[in-house]
Amino acid sequence: MIRDTPPIHQRQVVQTPRSGLRPGTWAPALLAALMLVLLAVMPGTGRAEDRMDHAALDTAMDAVLVVHGADLAGDFLGSAFLWGDGAVAVSAARVVGNASHVDLIDRHGQRLRARVIARDPVRDVALIAAAGFGRHGLQPGTAARLGQTVWALGAPLGAEFSLTRGMVSAQARQVEPAVPLKLLQHDAPVNPGSSGGPLLDARGQVLGMNTRIANQAPWFVGLSYALGVPDLLRVVDGLAAGTLREVPELGLRLRAVDRQIAAALGRGPGGLLVDLVLPGEAAARAGLRAGDIVLSAGGAALVAPGDLAFAIDAALTRGAIDLVLWRGDGATEVVLILDASDAPDLVTRATLSALAPPRAARGINALGLVLDTSGRVVAVVQDSPAHVAGMAPGDRIEALNGTVCDIEMLHTLLLDTPALLRIRRGSGTTLHVVLDPYPATGRARGIGVGANSLDPAVTVF
Repeated sequence: MIRDTPPIHQRQVVQTPRSGLRPGTWAPALLAALMLVLLAVMPGTGRAEDRMDHAALDTAMDAVLVVHGADLAGDFLGSAFLWGDGAVAVSAARVVGNASHVDLIDRHGQRLRARVIARDPVRDVALIAAAGFGRHGLQPGTAARLGQTVWALGAPLGAEFSLTRGMVSAQARQVEPAVPLKLLQHDAPVNPGSSGGPLLDARGQVLGMNTRIANQAPWFVGLSYALGVPDLLRVVDGLAAGTLREVPELGLRLRAVDRQIAAALGRGPGGLLVDLVLPGEAAARAGLRAGDIVLSAGGAALVAPGDLAFAIDAALTRGAIDLVLWRGDGATEVVLILDASDAPDLVTRATLSALAPPRAARGINALGLVLDTSGRVVAVVQDSPAHVAGMAPGDRIEALNGTVCDIEMLHTLLLDTPALLRIRRGSGTTLHVVLDPYPATGRARGIGVGANSLDPAVTVF
C-alpha cells in the first residue's frame, strides 16, 4: 500500500496521533476502501461467471460460421456454429430455407460447400454437414439461470464474427403460441443475421441458439430469444437420428376466450374459441367447427393457445389426442388425429342445441353496418362500432354469440352489450369479432384479410 511519507527534514516536527489515521492519509484510504466495495458488487467485474477468458473466447469464435447461399449470387444468409465433435453445424431453419446446400465460412477464411442434412422449420433448427472443417465444435452447457451473463456470437446485419454481451432476462418464454417451445430471453444485442449463432456462458459452452428478436421489430430493441440448450439438445439429437416428430398442421385458428368474449357467450373465461377450420385438414376431419370452444386437450384444461401446442407435442407419440368442446349449450368430445395421412372422418358424440339470441338496444344500422338482401356487408360506417370491431365490406355474418343467424335475424337484431360475431370473409375465411355497441373511443383496429395478421389474439395451428 502506498503511504504519504513526510520529507526527512520534517520528521522531527510532525507528530503522529496515537490512534486513527494520520492527517493527509484518510482520503486515499477511504477511496481505496470504496473501490474494493464497488469491485465486489459491480456486475461484469467481480464474478467469475461474468468474465470469459481470452482462450475460451478464441476457441468459441473458431467454431462460429457465416452462412452464404451456394448459388452464383452467394448471398449472406445468417450464422451457424460447429457442434460437438464438429461433424455437423447447427443453424436456424430460417437461415438455410429450402436450400439443399450452403456455403460455410469460418473466421480464418476457410470456405466449405456443405449439404443441409436435416431441418425442422417449425422449431427453427437445421443441421449442416461440416466435417470438412476438421475441428471440434462447441459443447453444450447447463440450463441458463436468470440474470446469468451471456455472450452472443454471429453476424448481426452481416457484420461477421461479432460478439455482444448481456444477461438472461427470462428463462422460458413461449414466443409463438402454436410452437411447443419456450425460448430463453436475453438482452445481448442481436440483429438480423445473428439467427443461428450460439449463445454462450463464461466457459464458452452453449446455452442456446439465437433465433429471433422481438416480434415486428426491425432490429434489436432489448428483447432477444434463443432456443435453450435442453430443447436444442433434444431437437438436434432427434434430427440427427431421424426420430424427431414434426409439429402437425391442424388447419385451425384459435383465440383465447377472454372476459369480453365469455360475457358475450354467457360463460366464464377459459378455453379456446375456434375462429377458422380449413376444409380437409386434421381439425375438420375431427369434426371441429368455427364457433366451437375447445375446453381441454388430453385431459388438460386450456386457457392460452400455447397450452394446446404443448398438449399436442406430448401426444405426438400416440398419434392422436382427445379434445373436449363446448358447442351451443352442450359439451362433446372429438378425437384429433395428429398423423393425418389416412385419418378417417370423425363425428361428434353429443346432441347440441343453439343459444337463444340476446336482446339489446342498438340495431344493425346503428352499429354501422349496411347489408344487402343476402346479409352481406356492403358498407361499414367510418368510426362506427362495426368499424372499430374490424368489420369490412364483403363480410358475411354467420353466427351471433354462437348461434347461426340469417338475414331476418340480423334485421331484427338489437344489442346493448358486446356480442361475438362469426363472419365469413373473402373466398371462405372465417373469423370472430367482438362487436361492442358502445365501444371505447379511440382508433379503429382493422383485422387483416386471410391470415388475420393484424389481430394478435389469433393463433394459427
